[in-house]
Amino acid sequence: MLETSARLLRLLSLLQAHRAWTGADLADRLGVTPRTVRRDVERLRELGYPVHSAPGTAGGYQLGAGADLPPLLLDDEEAVAVAVGLRTAAVGGVEGIEETSVRALAKLEQVLPNRLRRRVSALTTFTVPMLGAAGGPRVEAAVLTELANACRDSERLRFAYAAHDGTVSRRTVEPHRLVSAQRRWYLVAWDVDRADWRTFRADRITPTPPHGPRFT
Repeated sequence: MLETSARLLRLLSLLQAHRAWTGADLADRLGVTPRTVRRDVERLRELGYPVHSAPGTAGGYQLGAGADLPPLLLDDEEAVAVAVGLRTAAVGGVEGIEETSVRALAKLEQVLPNRLRRRVSALTTFTVPMLGAAGGPRVEAAVLTELANACRDSERLRFAYAAHDGTVSRRTVEPHRLVSAQRRWYLVAWDVDRADWRTFRADRITPTPPHGPRFT
């Protein structure tokens, strides 16, 4: 059983690190027969991992996205990076994710080996982020996600924007990047009506869908 469990972990690691594998390649990497690979793939599916397969000589196995989030395998450097990222997110100026980040970090630190826990502790204890003034403006996670989706999809974005003096204007932009600096988030975009590049404070943006069309 121990050997089987170790092989399943190895198989999962391979599937996470590669877009697609043939059954023969996996069998060669694991030192088993293709039949054993098929059995192990079925075990992973029973555990909730969405392993997709395509039949035929050109077919193979690929780990897809599932409805539930199964456990992930992280190497040492990845685990440290995630831990540091969660600590940063806890004070990153995004409304509503601070507590979630702390909970996720607590779960991660419970399972970190001592050698990694010490590295994370050193990084977080002896580094001081330049966060700007405490209690600064916060941006809703849903707004940030909507802006990021528009950047990703190259989709024109419509929103109401509140200036420093409280004046609200309607904007149509072609969004390109979200930038984080000193607890504030900014949207860098091409302002369609003003025919110029503009930088907008994300906490002053109220999206007004529908958005579109797409731009190039």
